[in-house]
Amino acid sequence: MEEPRLLPFGDAAWTVEFGARIDPVLHGRVLGLLEAVERVRREEPFAGIVDLMPTFRSLTVCYDPRACDGERLGEALLALARTTGAVRREGRHWHLPVCFEADFAPDLDDVAQARGLSREAVIELLLGTSFQVYMIAFMPGFPYMGGLPEALEMPRLKSPRKAVPARSLAVAGSMCAIYPWESPGGWRLLGRTPVPLFSARDEAPSLLASGDRVNWRAVGSGEFAELEAAAQAGRLARESLLAGGNPS
Repeated sequence: MEEPRLLPFGDAAWTVEFGARIDPVLHGRVLGLLEAVERVRREEPFAGIVDLMPTFRSLTVCYDPRACDGERLGEALLALARTTGAVRREGRHWHLPVCFEADFAPDLDDVAQARGLSREAVIELLLGTSFQVYMIAFMPGFPYMGGLPEALEMPRLKSPRKAVPARSLAVAGSMCAIYPWESPGGWRLLGRTPVPLFSARDEAPSLLASGDRVNWRAVGSGEFAELEAAAQAGRLARESLLAGGNPS
């Protein structure tokens, strides 16, 4: 295994980096360190930790410099990283509805043509894949998900859109994501979900979290509209979107 590196991140955070690639094993080491830190964060020298941010290949640990010795904390984090192994965090398993009709998927036909596939084959590949949430970044609730079939890998658009519709399902390179909000973006849009990815009303505002799995469920525009209205009215329970839940 690669030797972890301790890197300063501003004046009140450390990043422990396990490698330089997107890889399930590296991510497992990140989750292993995350769990280890969560177990000891009330003890010295970890008691000053205020936030933990896992990514594909690293864990950033933010701390209150008034509450702990930053240098000592960094040394302890690196020592912990050297002794913890990779874990597979069994997060939640989501089945999220997605509409693939043309108005919601402006790049689907282009991706199909570029990869020598039919439109239906692209959709079947997406529906048949279980995506792994690696991290939430870029904007609140934005999930970076691995597992995209190689047959669907595409570069970003040469000219990014000025406005990507909220809740768009998108791909770029080997990654898949959903835009929680309307924003500029250069990923290719293959569908849209009616499900909000972020809600300040919930105890955990982000719907998805690192370690979760996501499968897609195809819906038509009519069901999309019904689910969207239910979500806006607060009648779409998150629990109904989990594997085994009742989407109605």
